[in-house]
Amino acid sequence: MVDPSPQSPTASPPSPDSSEPLGPGETVASPETDRPSLAEGTGEGPPSASRIETVLLCLLSAAIVFLPVLSSLRSLADLLRESTRLPFLTHSLGFVLHKLVPTNLSWVSVYVQNGTVWIGFLGALLAVAGGKHLGLSTTGFLSRGPVRSAAEGFCATVFVLVSLVLTYASARMVAVERLTGENDLLPGGVHKWYIQIIIPVVFALMAPRVAWRALDPAASGGHGAPVGATPLPAMSPRRRKVRRIVCGIILAVAVVMFAIGFAHDGSPAVQALVARTGKMVGLIKWLGLLSTGIGFLLGLPVFVVMAGLAMTLFFAAGTPIASLPNETLRLVANPQLPAIPLLTIAGYVLAAGRSSHRLVRAYKSVLGWIPGGMAVMVVIVCAVFTTFTGASGVTILALGGLVYPMLVGDGYPKGFSLGMVTAAGSLGLLFPPSLPVILYSVAASSPGAVAPVAVDQLFIAGFVPGLSLVVLVSLYGMIQGYRSGAPRQPLKWKEAREAVWAAKWDLVVPVVVMGSFLSGVATIVESAAIGAAYALIVELTVFRNIHPWRDLPGALLNAAALVGAVVVLLGVALGLTNYLVEAEVPTKLVEWVQAHIHSRWVFLLVLNIGLLVLGSVLEIYSAIVVLVPLVAPLGVAFEVNPVHLGVIFLANLELGFLCPPMGLNLFLSATRFQKPLPYLYRQALPFLAIMTVGVLFITYVESASLWLLRVLGKA
Repeated sequence: MVDPSPQSPTASPPSPDSSEPLGPGETVASPETDRPSLAEGTGEGPPSASRIETVLLCLLSAAIVFLPVLSSLRSLADLLRESTRLPFLTHSLGFVLHKLVPTNLSWVSVYVQNGTVWIGFLGALLAVAGGKHLGLSTTGFLSRGPVRSAAEGFCATVFVLVSLVLTYASARMVAVERLTGENDLLPGGVHKWYIQIIIPVVFALMAPRVAWRALDPAASGGHGAPVGATPLPAMSPRRRKVRRIVCGIILAVAVVMFAIGFAHDGSPAVQALVARTGKMVGLIKWLGLLSTGIGFLLGLPVFVVMAGLAMTLFFAAGTPIASLPNETLRLVANPQLPAIPLLTIAGYVLAAGRSSHRLVRAYKSVLGWIPGGMAVMVVIVCAVFTTFTGASGVTILALGGLVYPMLVGDGYPKGFSLGMVTAAGSLGLLFPPSLPVILYSVAASSPGAVAPVAVDQLFIAGFVPGLSLVVLVSLYGMIQGYRSGAPRQPLKWKEAREAVWAAKWDLVVPVVVMGSFLSGVATIVESAAIGAAYALIVELTVFRNIHPWRDLPGALLNAAALVGAVVVLLGVALGLTNYLVEAEVPTKLVEWVQAHIHSRWVFLLVLNIGLLVLGSVLEIYSAIVVLVPLVAPLGVAFEVNPVHLGVIFLANLELGFLCPPMGLNLFLSATRFQKPLPYLYRQALPFLAIMTVGVLFITYVESASLWLLRVLGKA
């Protein structure tokens, strides 16, 4: 299980829908009339950040949201002026937009892409402070004591060392760009290295921040302490002093590493040191591999594991370790990259504005009359919510306390209700504008990729498979509702109209995003920006559940922390992938698989099993960036359509959320509802079996993925 480390939501009064007392952690959000806190809306509080970080991230977020919107308005103006429908109206509107929107906006995409790098790395720094980098949550489930302290200390030490080496490597990369790319300017005459300097600065600041967190016992174990857990005692003055001294020393070392990489890498003293280390290649290689391997098992963030592994392998092969941060800059060349922070911002803003409450009311009023209507409502609301929160666990944390008591209150067994919430937390992964789908397209379409896939193809292809999983889980919920005698709510047209009308702004969000994209008015980045701008405008001006100064910065910081965890992971994964490609690992893997597997059907079955196992260990973002470069060549070798392969890949990872012993949703539910993991395994097993049937259908019925693509002429 990989841990995005969200904090447990604040407890709140029981829901009126619940007919029995709730256990520890079985909480619901405040009534709709109360003004919500950020934690009630998103399931987590904002990460710790300095005022400079907060202001800078808020300004950058505003820029990457509204600049693409401006660019899309320019495109809309041109379309309206060329339109032949209602010529007077369309031409007039086009003329107005043409006058209001600047003509030359070619620079927008360049700066939005570079702004994404800044948001990503500043967010990665926030993720360090909040313990939100993706990694196995092994130590978080150990009892506090010497063993846990030793494990956390080891991970922190490796993290600091890797951060220091990354500081040197990325500073060296920036220094080379400064010397060789003086005439390679961004629009407006800005040197590229001005943008790139954020990378070594963040890595330099990461090192002392990791140590600062590791030396604070109250901050360790980032995966949210259980609700009602006894707070740890404050640090003694002596320990505080020791922490300041240690972190000061680490910061000084980081500054030295930055200075060496940026300005003094060619000095005789540094070259002599490099020559000495060159004589210890074997020792350094095995120490690097061993420490990163042990660290991974103990909960070291996956990006640190990948970075340490990649730099170790580069060093052993005689390749400059600056090659690793160089691969991070390849991200900037991907035009789809900014869609990641934009959709994340939209998801967190909607969650903080309690969109889930309005959706629950709307779907309950419409579906409550059918047998098992409450269960069907939970499935659909969770699926819709997951499309915007990116399967990051926010669905279970934010919605779990709301819908679980409602299921129990309607007479569903507690075990079934818990399993339903746990399973439904991953549904919706294939629907637009899901972040993992976009990330898959980014990973599969990197330079030199053998099976590039367009994001619009994946969204269209994933609709029927995603719907089939939703239908299967909903049917099981209806059967359980009938067996348990769950009451059926009479369909009251007035309440249904009022509830749907109250949620109208939330219900049309996917239409706004995908409609602007599929209509050709906007690119995927511009569509994501339109969705983020729409969410901001609606929550700030229509519902007003988010205060622009008190609440909005917290939502943007949460989004930045998740984006940072993903972007830095994607960057180092590209570096590791580059080494694997140079070492011909994908080619050798294809040859080995073809030598042992001769049937396309057997290959797909083995792929299902492998992705299920890996999906239960790796969090979905990690799995995508690590496995796609290895799986894509195999799909080509066995003549699997690249789009169909992408749907299979994502559907299997969706199933991996429920796979014992380490499925992410199992751990999140165990933490959220204070239940032992074996109990969660039993309750999730029927849903795992049902979704397995759906994944096998998706895998072996290719037309389920490609039929709609062919109908729309996108195949």
